Amino acid sequence: MPVDPLSANEEELWRALMRIVKVLPRLLDSDLVRGAGLSASEYTMIMHLAEAVNGELRMADLASTTGLSASRTTRVVDGLQSQGLVTKTTSSADARGNVARITPKGIEKLKSAWPVHLASARCHFFDSLDPSTIEGIASALSEVAARIENSSIERRA
Repeated sequence: MPVDPLSANEEELWRALMRIVKVLPRLLDSDLVRGAGLSASEYTMIMHLAEAVNGELRMADLASTTGLSASRTTRVVDGLQSQGLVTKTTSSADARGNVARITPKGIEKLKSAWPVHLASARCHFFDSLDPSTIEGIASALSEVAARIENSSIERRA
């Protein structure tokens, strides 16, 4: 099946996006570790737990929400638990599963890391954009993300 080559604008956008996807996570992680003592994965975990009902999620749901593997999620949660930022208990609804819950100390850590995360996102991403373009970029990328997520779900079904 023949595939049309990318236009010059499409090629420029694609290459820029691939550079961003490669470099931005490392920059955000480095800033969080240096400024808040949390990796980006740890920050994302406690952020999702803080946003969840009762501050808790089943481990499988936490893995899905953060985009990490089940084993990576377990390692990160275990590390957060050793710092007193989360607890991990057996699910009362299903004794085979575990639930991660953010602790008050975890909430405080998230609150202290949030400004570091925001400053990093602004410095490495938003400050490079014309504010008048943000709404359009957000809309376009949200559409692409939804399409990718839906096709991923369909492939697994």
